[in-house]
Amino acid sequence: MSKYEKWLKPDGLVRIRGWARDGLTDKQIAYNMGISRSTLNVWRKQFPDLSDTISKGKEVVDREVENALLKRAMGTKTTDKMYRMVHKDADVLEMERRRFSNQWKLDHPKASLKEVKDAAIAGVPEYKRIQQTENVHELPPDVNAAAFWLKNRRPDVWRNSLRSDTELNDAQKRKLQAEADIAEEKAKSAKSSGSDVAEQFDKMFTRLKEPIDK
Repeated sequence: MSKYEKWLKPDGLVRIRGWARDGLTDKQIAYNMGISRSTLNVWRKQFPDLSDTISKGKEVVDREVENALLKRAMGTKTTDKMYRMVHKDADVLEMERRRFSNQWKLDHPKASLKEVKDAAIAGVPEYKRIQQTENVHELPPDVNAAAFWLKNRRPDVWRNSLRSDTELNDAQKRKLQAEADIAEEKAKSAKSSGSDVAEQFDKMFTRLKEPIDK
């Protein structure tokens, strides 16, 4: 049997789909298959079933990421639940184990009494989990997530606008830094003397101003 044939069978395609759904890249999928990335590329061109399996598997995780990003951009709610383990009432535990034993005996007619009892003890735990608290947290819309979404989904409308905002913010930061540097130099010049102080200050001001206008 050729090396690729086992991967075209249902079991092989299921494994490949699972890897793609888990977010593995083509290179990682090829590694798991024991082949090179280039060989996988050739096989995907030759065998449509293989290519469709990988593509559909990736679509699942892509949709999950998109949904998560959209929720973060628009704001969402998360719920935290806390549980504690409590001992079951003796009557309830006995009834559940008796019911389990009856069913287990039907499925295992040759089992001994001890085997039935042990199976009931293993199959029905003494403790049960009950919810203790539930806290709902509201996450506000995330500006960065919204910007990323709009820039990629509506680049014709938002890409230039977002770039302009970013450039404006950068220019404002440079201006503030320049003003701080100028103030510092003024303080230093007040303590110094010499005829070249004013000239040095003018040169420094011109140098600091250059990146602001770019």
